[in-house]
Amino acid sequence: MGNSFLYRYKVDNVPLILQPVFYLYSYFVALILVVYTLIVHFTSKIEIVGQEHLDAQRNYIFCYWHTFVPLYGCVFLRNRSHVWMQHPFWFMKSIHLFLRFRGAKKIILGSTGHSGREAADELVEYLKKGYSTVLLPDGPSGPAFVAKKGMLHISLQSQVPIVPMQFKASKAFESHGWDRKKWPMPFSTIKVRFGKPILISDDNIDEAYGEITKALG
Repeated sequence: MGNSFLYRYKVDNVPLILQPVFYLYSYFVALILVVYTLIVHFTSKIEIVGQEHLDAQRNYIFCYWHTFVPLYGCVFLRNRSHVWMQHPFWFMKSIHLFLRFRGAKKIILGSTGHSGREAADELVEYLKKGYSTVLLPDGPSGPAFVAKKGMLHISLQSQVPIVPMQFKASKAFESHGWDRKKWPMPFSTIKVRFGKPILISDDNIDEAYGEITKALG
């Protein structure tokens, strides 16, 4: 019953009679996330290494394991020139609002099994125009720490390099779920590591998969 309700509606087909509750819930959760991430960001010590690998004038496909989603949100307060591909179901609306508040240019609705191919094609077109994105290689439903190869094909088609990322927090708690999301606490030390950008070609796709998986930690 729970799962059937969760997956009954998508963000763009919630019945009119349910929309007031839907939007109230979505904005409320988005606001909580904004407040939480701001508190953690401004009370924590944030250490970032590897930024020398990045060209400020270049766009990238950033990727990290699903478990680090809260850490990314607490460290990076703005996502200018970003286009994100996101799960389309109603309970993700709060995340879409959160990302738009943080500056994401567009949210593309689609994920594995739910118009994912069409969404990936649309994302490729935005990447070709110079936008960046973030992809979670073991998402949207795992298994954890097993990278799917969709990101490689998106990089290959767009010719935008992949940048693997790692996160660590001195104080965090884990939520239940397949990905065991790590939620950093205020007054933590949060460490972020950018790996070297990896551009995918027809000749290096298998080698690059191994490199990226290793760099994700």
